[in-house]
Amino acid sequence: MTAMSPPPRRTQPDLSYLLDHTGHVLRARMASALAEIGLTARMHCVLVHALEEERTQARLAEIGDMDKTTMVVTVDALEQAGLAERRPSSTDRRARIIAVTEKGARVAEESRRIVDGVHESALASFPEGDRETFLALLTHLAEGDLNAPPATTAPSARRARQRN
Repeated sequence: MTAMSPPPRRTQPDLSYLLDHTGHVLRARMASALAEIGLTARMHCVLVHALEEERTQARLAEIGDMDKTTMVVTVDALEQAGLAERRPSSTDRRARIIAVTEKGARVAEESRRIVDGVHESALASFPEGDRETFLALLTHLAEGDLNAPPATTAPSARRARQRN
C-alpha cells in the first residue's frame, strides 16, 4: 500500500469511539455538576455506597474501581469535609468501615439528585420510548460480552470494575 492509497473502508460503526466519547462527556458533565456542591464522583460513590450498608474502605474501593491510594485520598477528603469518618467495624474488630455523618447523608442525597439529573439529561436526547430500550441494550452489553476484558498478558489501561 502506498501513501496515496485510500484508507480501508469501515464496515462497522466505531463502537470504541462512540462509547469512549460519550463516556468522557458524561463523566465531565458529572464532575462539573458535583463540583458545585464540593464533591467529586469518587466522593459521591463512597458516600452513597457507605450509606447502603456497613462497608470497609477496601470494599468501597472495589465498588468504586479505586486503587488503595485513591481511596485513602478520597476518604481523607470526606473526613476533612465532615462527611464521613473511619470507624471500627461492628462485626470484625480488625476492620475499619467508612461511616457517613449526618451532614454526609444530606450531601449524599443532594449528590444523588444531581447524578440522576445528569443521567436524565443525557437520556433526554432519545425519544421517550427509546430510553428503556437503550438502557436495556447497554446493560445487556455490560453484563454480557463486554462484562470483562479478555485474559491477556498485555497490561490493561484500566481495571475492570467489580460489580456488587
